[in-house]
Amino acid sequence: MSNPVTRIGIITGGGDAPGLNAVIRAVVLSSDQLGWECYGIRDGFNGLLAPQTCIGEPVRRLTPDDVHAIAHLGGTILGTTNHGNPMRYPVQQPDGSIAEVDRTDEVAALCGERGLDALVIIGGDGSMGIAECLHRKGLRVVGVPKTIDNDLDHTFSTFGFDTAVGFATECIDRLHTTAHSQHRVMVVEVMGRYAGWIALHAGMAGGAHAILLPEIPFDIGVVAAAVHARDAAGGRYSIVVVAEGAQAATGERQLREAAGAGHAERLGGIGAWVESELGQRTGKECRSVVLGHLLRGGSPSAFDRVIASRFGAAAVRALARGQAGVMVALGGDGIESVALSQVAGRTKCVPVDSDTVLTACELGICLGNAPVPT
Repeated sequence: MSNPVTRIGIITGGGDAPGLNAVIRAVVLSSDQLGWECYGIRDGFNGLLAPQTCIGEPVRRLTPDDVHAIAHLGGTILGTTNHGNPMRYPVQQPDGSIAEVDRTDEVAALCGERGLDALVIIGGDGSMGIAECLHRKGLRVVGVPKTIDNDLDHTFSTFGFDTAVGFATECIDRLHTTAHSQHRVMVVEVMGRYAGWIALHAGMAGGAHAILLPEIPFDIGVVAAAVHARDAAGGRYSIVVVAEGAQAATGERQLREAAGAGHAERLGGIGAWVESELGQRTGKECRSVVLGHLLRGGSPSAFDRVIASRFGAAAVRALARGQAGVMVALGGDGIESVALSQVAGRTKCVPVDSDTVLTACELGICLGNAPVPT
């Protein structure tokens, strides 16, 4: 990896998130300042490993003109997928079954054939694991942390999170009015997988009365008691925010689909379960709303546009300094570089003893894990 960098590839992998285009723009503009060429790889690693599935050029040159006025756009101009992990690439066998094949050596070879000196991989925990593997194969790689879930370790925040929280908060605000008018319990299910950052922050910002997190197994009886307590105090309605990966203390965790070849398990349905249980236990009219992929769409917030731009520029800066095998991260003093080996395979969960959780308790928000104070 001693040869100088002159051509870099950009990959957006995993689920989409607001701010991806701002990163792409920053990488292209920053590298252009150095005289480097940038190439966008479509649909994650499929642009290299399955180019026939891509619409348009699977790998194309990106110039400053190509990224003009895209920072405010949601999604990614390169496309993305969470089904093309080269470490466990799904390949159909002669008997019709699906096997997972390691194709990371092919990725490294294909980058070499295209003259790419380095890759900027923008993604979440899965993408950072792939980036770390490719770095060990000899590729220059810099990772950029992207996920609305905010569950990547060693970075204070990922881009996409602020936008998702903002939209979820707006939805909760709207649900207050209809819940109040009809004296209902409204259950709001939000994304986040096994980390409750979106649920906690949106729930607190939106004035939820109960917040159920994956990090704190909940007792549905405690939540029902909190609803009864609000009714007795004259509240007559309640807002319950639940993370998709929240789990009842009795073991219930809802799956839409179990893990398969090349796929992670798909969570979902806990909101409907909580709605049903609260309806039976309280006798109140309950409704549930699943925000789901609405949290991924739309224009990024101002914060996410800025941090995404800082991440993209920092990724190019790291390569210019000769760094590789690192992820750019938001630290206390600005953008830092963290070894991918410290990030890959780790999930940043909500610390149950954090100031934010403590504040929620002090505000009287039910977390489902203790009797309602009297």
